[in-house]
Amino acid sequence: MPSPSATPATDPDAPNVRSVVGRYRRAERAASWTLALIAVGAFLAAVAALSFWPGAAVGAVLLVALRVPLFRRRGSTRLRTDATPEAVVREFATATPPILAFQWVVADEVRRDGATDPTDSVGEDASGADATYEFSYLFGLKTVELDLAVDVAEGDPLAGDSGTDESESASDRPPVATVDIEGTAGGKPWGSYAVAVREAPDGGSVVDVELRPTRRFGLRRLPQGWAAERYYAEALAAQGYETVERTVSVTR
Repeated sequence: MPSPSATPATDPDAPNVRSVVGRYRRAERAASWTLALIAVGAFLAAVAALSFWPGAAVGAVLLVALRVPLFRRRGSTRLRTDATPEAVVREFATATPPILAFQWVVADEVRRDGATDPTDSVGEDASGADATYEFSYLFGLKTVELDLAVDVAEGDPLAGDSGTDESESASDRPPVATVDIEGTAGGKPWGSYAVAVREAPDGGSVVDVELRPTRRFGLRRLPQGWAAERYYAEALAAQGYETVERTVSVTR
């Protein structure tokens, strides 16, 4: 398994990461267009069967059903890498954390503390790198900004001192550090992640990522979620992380 030092997670120009994200984007667009065509087909079928105005009412119901935010996503992921825990914490504390590759690769601009260089690494004594991702739509007529707040908390070095016990599982070891990642768009919650980085018993690191359900979304976002799940492990593998376990659920 490649180490993150071979393909830095904080480099948006890393060819393997860009290739995976490109496939994700094509799959997401195809699924979104398929859903849109199904909705249009249902509208036309309703007009043909019920006449125009009743069909228009059905179309309005479909539009509302697709856009009303009803669902939340929660989940947990365990990653494995050959990199040291310190190196992993630095990567997750940058303006471009590995788990958000689908966002920072396609962003038109990534700004950290007023800078435009997304490859800046976080020093060992830093708390994290806040950032803003800027996306443009409709040929540049509409711009959306995703604000990222990153906070790092060091683990307790005296808690569960068992670093030399190779028979102990990674889950039993205290985290070297935890990284909280909070995203907001337009002042509203976009996503929230809690990342715990532990030293693996046989060397390297184990990373536990918790996706917290802070945002509701509508049915029209399901194709995006499907495409993200399809390419999630590949995007992390391109950055040197193996997906050991992953569980994601959709709730009300």
